[in-house]
Amino acid sequence: MQELIPINVVIGDRTYRIKIEPQDEEVVRKTLKLINDKVIEFKTQFAGRDMQDYIAMVVLWYATQPATEGAPGLDRTVLDALARMEQQLDKVL
Repeated sequence: MQELIPINVVIGDRTYRIKIEPQDEEVVRKTLKLINDKVIEFKTQFAGRDMQDYIAMVVLWYATQPATEGAPGLDRTVLDALARMEQQLDKVL
């Protein structure tokens, strides 16, 4: 197991110190950029809210995006496996 590396991340107006696998750093940073860009976008669209409102809107937006758009770290194999599992659940339900 590789040693976790500490990085500082900023979400909205707060800084967090987290530890991640070195190979995950690029994905984490790209995801943070996407999140912070969306916070800025929502701030311009919905003036007068507080930061918690903007972050909640971003979380909702991110969670409802198709996997290829909303989760840059997922590869095609994982997406295919998730689609197969969803089909199996649909059959059972």
